[in-house]
Amino acid sequence: MGGLTGALQAAPPLLLIAVAAVLAWRAAGWRLGLLTACGLLFLWDLGLWTPMLATLVLVVLSTLAAVLVGLPLGIAAALSRRVWRLTSPCLDLMQTMPSFVYLIPAIPFFGLGAVSACFATVVFAAPPTVRLTALGILQVPHDVTEAADAFGCTAWQKLVKVQLPNALPTIMAGINQTIMLALSMVVIAAMIGAGGLGREVWTAIQRLETGRGCQAGIAIAVLAVILDRVTNAMARRMQAA
Repeated sequence: MGGLTGALQAAPPLLLIAVAAVLAWRAAGWRLGLLTACGLLFLWDLGLWTPMLATLVLVVLSTLAAVLVGLPLGIAAALSRRVWRLTSPCLDLMQTMPSFVYLIPAIPFFGLGAVSACFATVVFAAPPTVRLTALGILQVPHDVTEAADAFGCTAWQKLVKVQLPNALPTIMAGINQTIMLALSMVVIAAMIGAGGLGREVWTAIQRLETGRGCQAGIAIAVLAVILDRVTNAMARRMQAA
């Protein structure tokens, strides 16, 4: 996390903004590219570029870890009723538990800092990926899976070539929700030294600096809108393909 954050902070901000705008344009057209460029330029103008990069790294790495854990678990839950019975109460507990609670086991194992914040964020944000992956596979039409069985597909071929492609929009919706939940943990993670935009909000709360807190809150909202639009555009493109 430190290496990736340092590398991004060492790069020229205008270069990163241009790259992000081009990627957004390629993903969903010129409107999203323009929105991305304007939003990132706005954050740069506010002087929140460095905290934004730290928050982005935390959110992206936490989301990747949550997807790497949640996607296989969701597939297993969809294919096995026993796994679903075991995971469903755990997911309910994880989604109803107050987010502050996840900081308690993280601090003794990893101490204060970004690693504990990443661990707590992964635990808090993983349930939508697991649940919607399982739901997407279970909602694949029965006649489609029967046709795959009739043509002699193995279980692996049916999963990779039939069930996962049909469930992809629902899976992407789960990943999108995971990203949004990871962003919602930014301010809470700042309480244990995560840094980023959450630290700006937390510092403003401690010092009663309303303007500084509003700026950081708007920056988090801008970053959330950009990530939401990009992931939705990627989901539409994958569905069309």
